[in-house]
Amino acid sequence: MGRILLIEDHAHLASLICKGLAAAGIAADVVERGEAAWNAIAQVPYQALVLDRGLPDGDGLLLLQRLRQANLVIPCLILTARDALHDRVEGLDAGADDYLPKPFAMSELVARVRALLRRPSASQPLRPAHVDLILSPDAGTMQCGDESITLAPAELQIMLALVRRQGEVVRRSAMEAAGWGLSEAVTPNALDVALHRLRRKLAAIGSRLQIVNLRGQGYALQESDVVQ
Repeated sequence: MGRILLIEDHAHLASLICKGLAAAGIAADVVERGEAAWNAIAQVPYQALVLDRGLPDGDGLLLLQRLRQANLVIPCLILTARDALHDRVEGLDAGADDYLPKPFAMSELVARVRALLRRPSASQPLRPAHVDLILSPDAGTMQCGDESITLAPAELQIMLALVRRQGEVVRRSAMEAAGWGLSEAVTPNALDVALHRLRRKLAAIGSRLQIVNLRGQGYALQESDVVQ
């Protein structure tokens, strides 16, 4: 369904949350500090954030404020042990989309994350599109005209990274991070295999878009004058 970033320094809780999300088909990368989260967001096109307020390098709201000031409107759910009204108001004022006090039921957290993933934003529309191509993250499909094809989870995340850049270059490392996250070990040729499959799938649905390798820079979607 999507990939999110969990910013939580409590290892056991982070593990439980990741397992609960994975059971619902939601992949999550985990970082423990706000600065690590900032760097991860620069590499991976996350669909949502789950952010703990109490981080080793400061209040999680400082990270959220930094993201909003940079016009990054990734939907964000705040987790906190603080449940006073003024704390919730403070979180929402900082740019949070939802707020869940600890302790919480895992089913409720999963439901709230699902709701965030269904919510379009100015920078991440519900169905990202470029030229003749439309992606449907919920369905895991790629469509051109009346033709559509199913994408594997890693393929979907790679295509999301490319489509959201609207023809601009995406670095190889960013493509790998998008497809498999920051925590999974990626074999040296995993991206090449995924790109080969995606090129065949683009041709199969008749898209004019091609994934091109710009040597020394990365990859980009470019429009061909010849329909494949």
